[in-house]
Amino acid sequence: MNFYNLKHKEEQLNFKEATIKGQGKDKGLFFPEDISKFSLEFLQNLTQLSDEEIAYQVMKDFAGDEIPEAELRKIVAETIAFEIPLKKVTENISVLELFHGPTLAFKDVGARFMSRCLGYFLKNETRKVTVLVATSGDTGGAVANGFYDVEGIEVVILYPKNRVSPVQEKQLTALGKNIHALEVNGSFDDCQALVKQAFSDESLNEKLLLTSANSINVARWLPQQIYYVLALKQWLKNNSENPVICVPSGNFGNICAGILAHHRGLPVEHFIAACNVNDVVPEYLRTEILKPKETVATISNAMDVGDPSNFVRILELFEKEFNQVKSKLSGYTIDDEETLKTIERVEKDYGYVLDPHGAVAFVALEKYLAENGGKGFFLETAHPVKFPDSVEKATGKSVEIPKSLEELMRQEKFTTEINPQYEELKEFLLKK
Repeated sequence: MNFYNLKHKEEQLNFKEATIKGQGKDKGLFFPEDISKFSLEFLQNLTQLSDEEIAYQVMKDFAGDEIPEAELRKIVAETIAFEIPLKKVTENISVLELFHGPTLAFKDVGARFMSRCLGYFLKNETRKVTVLVATSGDTGGAVANGFYDVEGIEVVILYPKNRVSPVQEKQLTALGKNIHALEVNGSFDDCQALVKQAFSDESLNEKLLLTSANSINVARWLPQQIYYVLALKQWLKNNSENPVICVPSGNFGNICAGILAHHRGLPVEHFIAACNVNDVVPEYLRTEILKPKETVATISNAMDVGDPSNFVRILELFEKEFNQVKSKLSGYTIDDEETLKTIERVEKDYGYVLDPHGAVAFVALEKYLAENGGKGFFLETAHPVKFPDSVEKATGKSVEIPKSLEELMRQEKFTTEINPQYEELKEFLLKK
């Protein structure tokens, strides 16, 4: 399958090329030329299939002939080698827990798939490859874990200073070896702008083989479809109606993957983009005006994105028709005060502990169902331990640190501090 640049449709690459390159000319994102439908047989037999078979069926058409079947089956099996459970919280609301992977965040799925694809594609590459990524929170840890100690690959992660949680920061700064963390004096949007500029710098790309592990990369974005299909497998065992799905949304890669799966035939009643006060998309859905905003720091920091890159892919899926977008997607804006109150209320009433991102999604879904009826589930994208201050403030209870994190939290932090100036990033990359 070919992927075309959304800004320059004449630029078309296969899956391998698009994965390695990351983004196209003028910072354009790649998009699949053909969106294959799920077969009726696949959807009808979903509850009978193994998770590994489902994952393979979801990804096989995108990988095309670039990865042999046996290798792709191995990659997807390793991608989902942990629990992804759908649990009931209230009578009408369930939760898809995506924090059971090695870095306790949903981005483990995309990062594990992409790292294994790159490892396969670059096994005979003589040049050293640099994976360059910006993170607003969980991407950094997931990418660091996925690529740690992989021979021939250096990883450079940019994150906004003082805007990620202590656990998130440790996960991307404590590993060392081939993992390099840059602490940027700015916002996530500043980090993302620096990464995009590096990819568009021809002189830099002549010297380095750069690739991206952000959700702008097709190998990070596309495998996120898998857990939506796995969720439906579990949903169908107890429900006859199609679910409303609510996704805490920042850069919009996650919800875009779910909408893509729906376009391929996955039965979903409606999607909700749950945002904090960085609500560019809810504002667009109200006004039909898509206008980037200055990023505001919140307690749901992974969603602190004022210019969401992946929303252009959602527009492409709906052929840029506003009414089509609005018929399938709603947006809600939830501030920090309501987020904390929701964490407190849900723990007290239902005995379930939410992280701030899950809390934003829970209350957005609750509001939608109150207005429209139905049943649904939201995505809990990170373990509450990643946000101890917020959770403890809301519940009055400390969050127990999982054993897997105890050793990590004792490790030393290794970072290089830079200003949001491209020349500083370029100098670091050339010296590394």
